[in-house]
Amino acid sequence: MNIGQAARESGLSAKMIRYYESIGLLAPAVRSDSGYRLYQAADVHTLGFIKRSRDLGFSLEEVARLLTLWQDRKRASADVKQLARRHIDELNRRIGELSSLRNTLEHLVEHCHGDDRPDCPILQELASGGCCS
Repeated sequence: MNIGQAARESGLSAKMIRYYESIGLLAPAVRSDSGYRLYQAADVHTLGFIKRSRDLGFSLEEVARLLTLWQDRKRASADVKQLARRHIDELNRRIGELSSLRNTLEHLVEHCHGDDRPDCPILQELASGGCCS
């Protein structure tokens, strides 16, 4: 199948497929006599794996490691679990940061009158660079 068909079946754009190929996540595609990329069902399956991994927030480096583990039938599932656990820990850290940002912004919004007056604690906070939790 051509890159457009592979894109439709995998849910990725043709641009992303070319990118994943360029960084080595996907093996270089076989080329037709006219130079067009040709993909097999196994390539689309790998692209689906990459897409799902990225949808779960894994970094490109982590996706590369997951692909290696997926393709190694002698790997221990403990290696996969350890990688996933580290990713969960990172997600929890990021969730904490986002919660803190939300709380700060909610505090600022609650203290902004939102009327015709020019004073605004949101803009004052942004200008001061301070923290108001």
